[in-house]
Amino acid sequence: MRALTLLAASLLSASAADEPKPIVAIYDLEGVISESGQSEPSLMDFSGDTGRPLTTFDVTRSLEKAAADPNVKAVVIDADGADLELPQIQEIRRRLLSIRSAGKDVWLYSEGLHNGTALLGSAANHFALMPEADCAFDGIHAESMYFKGLLDKVGVVADVIHIGDFKSYGENYYRTGPSDPAKLQEEQLIDSIYNVIVGDVAAGRKLPEAKVRELVDRGTMTAAEAKEAGLADELLYRTGFNAKIRETYGAEADYDSGYQLPDLDGPQIEGMMDIVELMFSSGKKTKSRKDYVAVVVLDGDITDESIAPVREEILHLRKDEKAKALVFRVNSPGGSALASEVLWEATSQWKSTGRPFVVSMGGVAASGGYYVSSSADRIFAESGTITGSIGVVGMKFVLGGAMEKLGITTHTIQRGKNAGANSMMHAFSPEESDLIRKSMTQVYGTFKKRVEDGRKGKLKGELESLAGGRVYSGVKALEIGLVDEIGGLGEAIAFAAKEAKLESPEAKLVPEPKSAFEGIFAKDKPGDPDGDELIRAKGLPGPAAMLRQSLMQNAAFSALPASAREGIERLAARMNAFRHTEVLLLGPELKIRL
Repeated sequence: MRALTLLAASLLSASAADEPKPIVAIYDLEGVISESGQSEPSLMDFSGDTGRPLTTFDVTRSLEKAAADPNVKAVVIDADGADLELPQIQEIRRRLLSIRSAGKDVWLYSEGLHNGTALLGSAANHFALMPEADCAFDGIHAESMYFKGLLDKVGVVADVIHIGDFKSYGENYYRTGPSDPAKLQEEQLIDSIYNVIVGDVAAGRKLPEAKVRELVDRGTMTAAEAKEAGLADELLYRTGFNAKIRETYGAEADYDSGYQLPDLDGPQIEGMMDIVELMFSSGKKTKSRKDYVAVVVLDGDITDESIAPVREEILHLRKDEKAKALVFRVNSPGGSALASEVLWEATSQWKSTGRPFVVSMGGVAASGGYYVSSSADRIFAESGTITGSIGVVGMKFVLGGAMEKLGITTHTIQRGKNAGANSMMHAFSPEESDLIRKSMTQVYGTFKKRVEDGRKGKLKGELESLAGGRVYSGVKALEIGLVDEIGGLGEAIAFAAKEAKLESPEAKLVPEPKSAFEGIFAKDKPGDPDGDELIRAKGLPGPAAMLRQSLMQNAAFSALPASAREGIERLAARMNAFRHTEVLLLGPELKIRL
C-alpha cells in the first residue's frame, strides 16, 4: 500500500514538473517601431549600432501568438517613450482587445496620459498611471509651416501647378496659409481622426463620448483626476506595478520580455574577421521550405532610389513558388509620378501570377502611395490612416532672385524653343506652363485609370468627385470605396492567407530587417543569375544622399533638436522626388501631433 502511495506521489510530481509555466509577455514600446526594418544612415542617428529595429510586423505577430497561446496568461505594455503613428497604435490596440477576448489580462503602465496612452489604456483591464503622471490628454494639434516669407527674403520663388482644386501640396512654398479647399479638407480630416480617438477611448473605458470630449477640453488634469474620471484604473509607481504583477502570477511564472520576438541585437562585431564574415553573408536570401505570405514594405517618399529595392523584391517573390500571397505594406505620402508607375507595374507583374495581392496601409498612403495600392485585391486601412489625394502637382523652385542677391549672374544659350523649361533660373513661361500642365493632365488621366481599373465596381460615386487631390481618413475612404476594410497588418495577412488557402499560415517580412551597419555591406547585386531581367530599375544616389553624407560629417548636426533633423531628412527626400521631373504625386504637408 505504501509503495502504491509513493508511486502515485511520484507520478503527480512528474506531471507537475512537465506542466508548462504560465507566461507573462512583456513589451517595451520605447522609440520608433519601424515598418520595413531596413535601417539606413540618418541625420537622426550617428551611432554604429548593429541592432536591427523592431517592426510593426514583429509586434503584430507576437501579440497574435500571445492571444492564441494557452500558456500566456497576460501581457504587460510599457508605453513610455513610445513614438508610434496613430495607425500603429490602433493596430496594437486591436491585438490587445483580442488578447482580452481570449480571457487574458492586459496590463499597461505609463508615466504620462496623452492620446496614445489613452487609446492603448482603453484596451487594458489594468491601466496604471504614475501618481504624479503628466496628463495631457488634450486632443489633436495639426500644424503646417508656410515658407513664402522666408523664400521671399532670399529671392526664391516656388512655381507650382496643380491638377485638382484640393491638391494642396506646394502651397507651403508659395502661400502664407492654406487655400480654402486645403483648409476645408484639413478640417474634415482632423474631425474624422478626432472622432475616432474619442469613440475608441469612450468604448474601451465604458464612458459616454460627451464625457471624453469634456475631459479632452479640460486641457489638463492630475493623475488622480484621470483615475477618478475612469481613464485609468489605478495609480502606482513602477516598483509597485511590478510587485503587483509578480504577486498576481507568482514567482514560478515566466516573465518573458522577448516573447515570440526576433533577436534584435544583430551581429556581434569584435574584430575585422567579423566584418569580413558580414560582408560575405550580407544580401544572401534564405529560401523558405514552407508556403508563406510575403510581406513587403514601402516606407517613405516614392523616388527612383526608394522604389528600386521594393520593385526587385516583388519581382523576386513572383518566381518563388513558396510565396503564396503578397501583402504590400504602404506607408508613403507619394512622390515621383514616374517612380509610382514603375512600382505599380511590378505589382501588376505579381498579379499576373493569380496569387492574392493585398495592401495594408500604414500612417499615410496618399497620392503616389494610393497609386501603387490601387490594384490590390483588397485594401486594409486603419481608421486613422491618411489616404486619397488623387491628383497631380508640378513644381520647381526658381533661384534667379537668390542668385541676384548673391551677385551671381548667368548667361544662357538655348537651342529648341522649350529647352529651358526646367531651368531653375526663371519661372515657367506661359508656353512652358501649358506644356507642363499637358504632361500633368496625362499623368492625372493615367492615375485615375489605375484607380478605376483597380477599384472597378467598388467606388461610391464618380471618381472625379472623389479625386481632385481630396484627402481622406481611413473611415471616410471606406465609406466612399477607396479601401475595403478597416484593419491593420494582421488582418491583411490573415485575409491573404485565407485567399491563398493556407491552413497553417506563415508570414515573412522580406527582405529580413537589418541594422544601418549591416546595410553598409548589402551591396546591390547585378541581378539574379536565373532571372529574366537584362536591365533593372536603378536607385542611384541623388541629391538627398549627397546632402545626407555631407551633413553627417558635420558634428554640429548632432546638437540639433530631433524635429530640425527630421525636417532636413524630409527636405532631402523631397529633393530626390524632384530630381528627374517636375510632375509629382505628393500628398499635403500636414504634421499631426497625437
